[in-house]
Amino acid sequence: MVVGTIIGASIFVQPSLVSGAVPSPAGMLLVWGAAGLLTLIGALVTAELASAFPNTGGVYVFLRESYSPALGFLWCWAMFWSMHTGIIAAIATVCARYVGFFVPLDDTGVRVVAIAVILALSAINYVGVRHGSALQTAFTVVKVGAVVLIVIAGFTAPTPASVGPTSASVVPSMGAFITATVAGLFAFGGWHMVTYTGDETVDARRTIPRALMIGTLAVTAAYIAVNAAYLAVLSPSAVAASNRVAADFADTVLGSGGAGAMAALVVFSTVGALIGIILTGPRVYLAAAQDGLLPRSIAAVHPRFATPHHAIVLQAVWACVLVATGTYRALFTRVVYTEWIFFGLMAAGIFILRRRPDYAPQYRAWGYPILPAVFILSTAVIVVNQIITDPVESAIGLGLVLAGLPVYYLRVRARPTTSVELNANR
Repeated sequence: MVVGTIIGASIFVQPSLVSGAVPSPAGMLLVWGAAGLLTLIGALVTAELASAFPNTGGVYVFLRESYSPALGFLWCWAMFWSMHTGIIAAIATVCARYVGFFVPLDDTGVRVVAIAVILALSAINYVGVRHGSALQTAFTVVKVGAVVLIVIAGFTAPTPASVGPTSASVVPSMGAFITATVAGLFAFGGWHMVTYTGDETVDARRTIPRALMIGTLAVTAAYIAVNAAYLAVLSPSAVAASNRVAADFADTVLGSGGAGAMAALVVFSTVGALIGIILTGPRVYLAAAQDGLLPRSIAAVHPRFATPHHAIVLQAVWACVLVATGTYRALFTRVVYTEWIFFGLMAAGIFILRRRPDYAPQYRAWGYPILPAVFILSTAVIVVNQIITDPVESAIGLGLVLAGLPVYYLRVRARPTTSVELNANR
């Protein structure tokens, strides 16, 4: 789940902001390594929290236990209205566009296919977590196999590398390095989602921390290896200028048929990522509903399939609305940076929790307190960078998230004796 959720389409199709900011091969690989290292630190922090609170809801539960139910609710609120459903809509749209490589689709056709993908994968997750997990495993195997083939092709291709000018500095400026690392970190998105399924994971206190560490290490190795393969065939300037670097790579190695192969790979990759994203999100809504912060019907578990079927349906419906209207673009781009505010607070929560006598994680994060502090600093850099770059959109995004506070207090006032109140008082 960790590998399949992280490796989506970005490593294959999106413009390489990393290469544009750091134009030397060594610098590019250094950035991918740094982004992977920061992701690993975040995974280590999350692993400790998951071993202490192996409950359904993951980050929602961590924020609730570290601070208050209000902060956990804001995470859930942002997830449903924009962050989680928005990424579902965005990835489904990318998938549909690449389906259009094989079947001609206009804009309406792309939206119809994207909605069909969301509904089909939601239906699979509706009838059981094992079905969704098994399907994601199959698609992840295909993706990892494709990564291995890209790496092999890159280092065995008869075409010599076109390295271009070598005057670019191996050590980039600090500003360029930060910009590139932020871009790289977004390509690692989704690593935390495995924590959402705690109650459905066998021996969650051990399994989830292992999955986080092994999964992030595997993805980091894959990203570095794939980018090294790209650079073995394409020049740094070609990598930086391409908005479909894997397709350009395949065209160089395989000829004109490479674009079709990469289109198929993107479809497989996006579907594999969507399965995990669609599977995990409803578990957060279920946890919030169990705490009385959402309507109790959202906490319903299907009597036969043992899945949060109402939450799955609600998520699918809203994601389809975002696809049909195209509003996911504005919502997601405005709000996505706020995810890193929550990540920073989640990491800071370890400093609070370790002072509590009843805090008993089965696993403790390596490098405490230095590594968690480094992760908190990195999240602050990401947030500040976004605010400086686009202050108006950043303010709108933060306002959308904070709009959940009145809703939270209305829910708490309506149900003053819920477990949420008890937790808040505690």
